[in-house]
Amino acid sequence: MSEFQTFYELGLQHILDKNGYDHIVFVIALCALYQADDWKRVLVLVTSFTLGHSFTLALSTLSIVNIDTDLVEFLIPVTIFITAIFNLFARTDSERVSVRNYLFAGFFGLIHGLGFSNYLKSLLGKDESIITQLFAFNVGLEVGQVIVVAALLAAGFLCVQIFGVSRRDWKLTISAAVAGVALVLILDSNYL
Repeated sequence: MSEFQTFYELGLQHILDKNGYDHIVFVIALCALYQADDWKRVLVLVTSFTLGHSFTLALSTLSIVNIDTDLVEFLIPVTIFITAIFNLFARTDSERVSVRNYLFAGFFGLIHGLGFSNYLKSLLGKDESIITQLFAFNVGLEVGQVIVVAALLAAGFLCVQIFGVSRRDWKLTISAAVAGVALVLILDSNYL
């Protein structure tokens, strides 16, 4: 297996691992406002998140930026909670909401990237050249996120288009559930 394939699979597994569900929950929070016909916006949104976390993942993996791990592990669920709470009050048809979500995704991606960095540092060891590994890992993360998004959009389509749940109720239910999970993660963090 090539080095690229190894790190790609590690990135993919990292996203889809049930023990790392905080990332999945954040992607769900980002996408709760959207339906299947919004798939292009959702891909831009997820890619914005990937760019944000790729930047700090690289800086932290290279030891250019070092942030207290407990603080980062506290801030990650805070970003999830903030996103979910904003969703509860957002109009799904507003262009301002889309711009806000892109900014949230990119900025909060910076925080989430710091969370990935310890994991990736442990895998890389003392490697001098990490460009290929970082790129492959991030491609795996992006593919994993797209899988999560596809599942969420499919569930949203079934609920809204097939079973007649209102788009508003779908958004409120998903966002409230995510806010609840995030609140539990905040309270369980070592930072408080």
